[in-house]
Amino acid sequence: MIFRTTTSRAGGPALPRVRTTAALRPLHHRLDPARVEEIPFRADDGVRLGLTRIHTGAADRPAVLLLHGHTASADMFLLPETRNLVDVLLDDGYEPWLLDWRGSCRLPYNETGQRYTYDDVALYDIPAAVKHVRERTGDRPLFVVAHCIGSLALSLSMAAGLVPGLAGVVSQGVFLTPKLAGRTSLRMSLAGELLKTRIDHIPVDFRKVGLWSKYTPLFALASRKASCPDPTCQILHNSAWGTGASLFMHENLSEATHDRLADLLGPAPLWILPHLRRIELARSVVRWHETDHRYRDLPPNALDAAGRIDTPVLLLAGSDNGLWLDSQRLCHDVLADRQPQLDVSYTEIPGYGHLDTFLGRGAALDVFGHILDFLGGRR
Repeated sequence: MIFRTTTSRAGGPALPRVRTTAALRPLHHRLDPARVEEIPFRADDGVRLGLTRIHTGAADRPAVLLLHGHTASADMFLLPETRNLVDVLLDDGYEPWLLDWRGSCRLPYNETGQRYTYDDVALYDIPAAVKHVRERTGDRPLFVVAHCIGSLALSLSMAAGLVPGLAGVVSQGVFLTPKLAGRTSLRMSLAGELLKTRIDHIPVDFRKVGLWSKYTPLFALASRKASCPDPTCQILHNSAWGTGASLFMHENLSEATHDRLADLLGPAPLWILPHLRRIELARSVVRWHETDHRYRDLPPNALDAAGRIDTPVLLLAGSDNGLWLDSQRLCHDVLADRQPQLDVSYTEIPGYGHLDTFLGRGAALDVFGHILDFLGGRR
């Protein structure tokens, strides 16, 4: 689906015209195709998303909804080259559901579509997915495992009371208290101001843009002091789309996963930066739309409304998270002080960064056991 904007002849606001013929990019997996159900699905505001159910035919399995990070997709949970999170959940008796929310690189309008903020993800995408899964699974327990911005948006949904009664939530990387390094925050601000008139996205695949493109200086900057010769790895591992942060520990990725980075992560939109900057400066997940009545169900500040969270939460983070630093430890300490009645725990994974907690070749041994222990204690 591609969104195109036309100007109203009456001089009113432009309305989106939606083309719905394009399909989502196929998932890459090694599962039996009969077990993979692609569900036609739209958010509550009409935007087409992706929802996938991995099933075995058993009717008594607890459901687990998986939320990817921004520019990633459900593919991050299905790596065919390693033992992935979906494999582990299936073997332990769960029914995985995978949501490709509107920031997914599998969606055909990801780079050229209608702009949005994380308010839209929290208000429209996640509650609609939770509602659909519950309609299909009945009164079975429903868990959520969320990564990065998927987790950040989920925290806003939870603080708004839009997804009550979850059996448990695993939040990886960041939750209610985002914290970036000073240089990352500065570069993000500068990039937003200096590049916003020239480009909409920062790409990750140098092969698609070419040497003589306007993106070449960004790739050249990312390559400085890089130990890996691959341009995609440089702009992700060495620069995190130009912010100077790092998205993973290089040695934790298998060669096959490393070679697929350009498929696993898409271009980063610059137009989302104002909301992200406001969130980071507040050190809390704050609503972008202050006066638009459509977003009135979202709290102005999710941390201030955290008392509405009614589910156990496991805050998970790699010890060497080069993007969100110690945001999860900070979140645990803040909630322990401000909302001591909440069931919130924190686990740190030694030797891991950010993305490699799911993409790492040893994640099944080093990371997923913590997730299973948490889910198993509440199923």
